[in-house]
Amino acid sequence: MAAAAGLAAALGETETGPQDGTVTRPAVSTTRNSVLTVTATVPHREDWAQTLPASGALAAWQEAVIGAETGNLRITQLFADVGTQVTRGQELARLAQDSVQADVRKQEALVAQARASLAQAQANAKRARLVKGSGALSDQQVTEYLITEETARASLASAEADLDSSRITLARTSIRAVDDGVVTSRSATLGTVVSAGTELFRLQRQSRVEWQAELDARQVPQVRSGQTARVTLPDGQTVEGTVRQAAPALNSGTGRGIVYVSLPAGSGALAGGYASGSIELGNSPALTLPQSAVVLRDGRSQVFTIGENGRVTRRIVATGRRQGDRVEILSGLSADAQVVETGGAFLSDGATVTVGPPPSAAVGHGPTDVATLPAAVTGGR
Repeated sequence: MAAAAGLAAALGETETGPQDGTVTRPAVSTTRNSVLTVTATVPHREDWAQTLPASGALAAWQEAVIGAETGNLRITQLFADVGTQVTRGQELARLAQDSVQADVRKQEALVAQARASLAQAQANAKRARLVKGSGALSDQQVTEYLITEETARASLASAEADLDSSRITLARTSIRAVDDGVVTSRSATLGTVVSAGTELFRLQRQSRVEWQAELDARQVPQVRSGQTARVTLPDGQTVEGTVRQAAPALNSGTGRGIVYVSLPAGSGALAGGYASGSIELGNSPALTLPQSAVVLRDGRSQVFTIGENGRVTRRIVATGRRQGDRVEILSGLSADAQVVETGGAFLSDGATVTVGPPPSAAVGHGPTDVATLPAAVTGGR
């Protein structure tokens, strides 16, 4: 009974308060319970290579079309086919030469005839000069002999020009490579009578292939001639190339520009294929975090910063380059922020956490092991 009375008296004092009439209530703690033990990190400033990923077609650096320069002649011999490696001046095909050779012989005869006529005219002109003024020949006859000499000289020059033309035609019956390279197309067929200008072969000059990388309008101005590019070929092989030039205009249909990357000879790249790769723009500073600190949720990259009393704040960030196990943060985070490194996937905005040791110093599987999670997170397991 005495104990009950004492308890009642204590309760009465609590409810009614002291004699002055004020009411006192039990103190309520404002400290929130930690929902998770996490590790923390801060962003690092690093110097990273800046690259532009791209993809595009593999094409011949330049093509040469080799055709017939004379017409109405039959193809009598073929010396090259698709895939043949050729050198500048090498004979690829030959046209019929019989009629052209006959024309050359005819012009040689005309030249000989013109030389004989010139010799006779020169002899007559010489005699005319000797007797000029003696009265043996009239002035008119002397003039005629001198004019005949000049006419014969001009006739010889004309005949020699015709002979040169016939010899050029004869030389054109041999179809030759205009540069070193590999034959990529052959339309010449044995026995075909071709006309002037008919395409017979197509040549990939110097056997060089280039990568035509496609970039958008924001990326093209960053590219400069001489920059290094790394290209992954369809067979998985990676080769290193050099930027030759960037297109001066964008494609009006796609809004994208072409960057031409020269690949080394013998790289194994085949024209007509498709490849992906990257263009190196040089080094630039990057604000980086471990990849484990970046949480992908609802299609957006997020990090959790730790504030006062261990309360976390969710921040949406933009990510950029990746290197090893670190990722570049482009925006949305200050350089001095304390960020949740592991355990962010279990957090929500405003949660309270306890910062623990790094994973290498923890027991078991680290601070995010289910065994270390409070009952509020694990569901009482």
